[in-house]
Amino acid sequence: MIKDYQTHKALGGLYDVCILGAGPAGITLALRLAGAGWRVLLAEGGGHDYAERSQDLYHCASSGLEMYPGETRLRFLGGTSNHWAGRCRPFDPSDFAAGPPVGLPGWPIAYAEIERYLPEAMAIVDLPEGAPFKAVNADLGGDDFEADRFLLSPPTRFAKKYAEALEHTPGLDVFLNCNCVDLEFDPSAGRLSAVVVSDYDQHRERVQARHFILAMGALENARQLLNSQSLQAAGVVRHDGMVGRCFMDHMNVDMGTFILKSGLPTDQRQYYTTDAFVAQYQAGKGNVAASVLADIQTYGRTAEIKRFLENLACDTGLASKVNFIASFSCPGDGVLGTMIEQFPNVNSRLTLLDEKDALGVAKANIHWALADADRHTIKCIGAELAKQFAEADLGFVKLNEFVYDTSLPLNIQPHAHHMGTTRMAMSPEHGVVDSDCKVFGTPNLYVAGSGIFATGGAANPTMPLLQFALRLADHLNQQMKGTTA
Repeated sequence: MIKDYQTHKALGGLYDVCILGAGPAGITLALRLAGAGWRVLLAEGGGHDYAERSQDLYHCASSGLEMYPGETRLRFLGGTSNHWAGRCRPFDPSDFAAGPPVGLPGWPIAYAEIERYLPEAMAIVDLPEGAPFKAVNADLGGDDFEADRFLLSPPTRFAKKYAEALEHTPGLDVFLNCNCVDLEFDPSAGRLSAVVVSDYDQHRERVQARHFILAMGALENARQLLNSQSLQAAGVVRHDGMVGRCFMDHMNVDMGTFILKSGLPTDQRQYYTTDAFVAQYQAGKGNVAASVLADIQTYGRTAEIKRFLENLACDTGLASKVNFIASFSCPGDGVLGTMIEQFPNVNSRLTLLDEKDALGVAKANIHWALADADRHTIKCIGAELAKQFAEADLGFVKLNEFVYDTSLPLNIQPHAHHMGTTRMAMSPEHGVVDSDCKVFGTPNLYVAGSGIFATGGAANPTMPLLQFALRLADHLNQQMKGTTA
């Protein structure tokens, strides 16, 4: 049943699982676990629709590369699925095969651990059963790039699609306007004992459960962990530890322009780096979209964010922020858009400020930073694409100078794919959660969403994070069955 905590304060006592955050990961976990017979609380800080008082709690300072942390997230039922563009591509086996060349390990699990959940994740986002991920163009030729293969979800709006299930699934309580303001760790028991929730009038209650899952997004999950004084006192979370570190986004770099050979079709072409390219250049992966602009379009998820922000700009004072996704080239230009992997970087991180938000939670600063290895990736992708574009007799590419001269400032935009702040690892030296998505140092606190990603690859994160959510649900189901047997 869906209830509004702002007007209905009666929480339901002890739960088997308390899930904080009702975006794609949280909704998937809640329905899967309640469907298995467990008593589940799903707490969402926002309401049914966008509200400024809720969105204001996502205000976040930015000290590094600008990545618009407040504007690229949505804080109401369904989360950022409400402006998701729907692009889906799974991780590749090679994403899990080796660690990145930056002194940090890669994934502590094998690709097969999530591969088996791909069909169900595809169904969740309304992709046809058994549909192949397909290319929209032919291969470029050569060994470095192949045609990118993906599918488009309608896109799925989770609050709308799963409204009936959230309302009527037995054992599931959904509370809106129910904000997490503290995580309480009991040092004598060595486990999380409760989370403290609040409405917008600061009426607070403690939610008790056997297991807790943070599913509020990469930035908010890290902020709540760092905000917990009891987790700090117990040494589970340290401000000099890994929580909040290794923030990653996919990089949309202004690579340059191209002139298409006369007579060729002007349809968009999309190319993806091969495993051979990654191995040869010790670089990250990347997608490059070559578009001749007959119509003004925005690439990737930012198309949906642009439309959303345009509707809100006048009412919410965001007009100055719209420019980063509203700027465009003139029709007829050939432009290169990218979605390039960023390597994990401990200096790219979220930290807390002394200032508190309206509910008393410490505000955050996000410092989005690239490493030399990321500039190397951008340079290699740009140079080899230009070379192969000409060799394939498609036309000529003119790269921007900062692509190949890494001493120059980079013209880059975010893709709003927030990853890595609670990364998965074998030990707390390199991450925040273990291979089961459990926070190191606790037996009953878990994290869901793309914040757990050890590496980001160059594919959109929504469908892979659902694969991880399904895997976590199965793990918890087995854990709880074992303790009640």
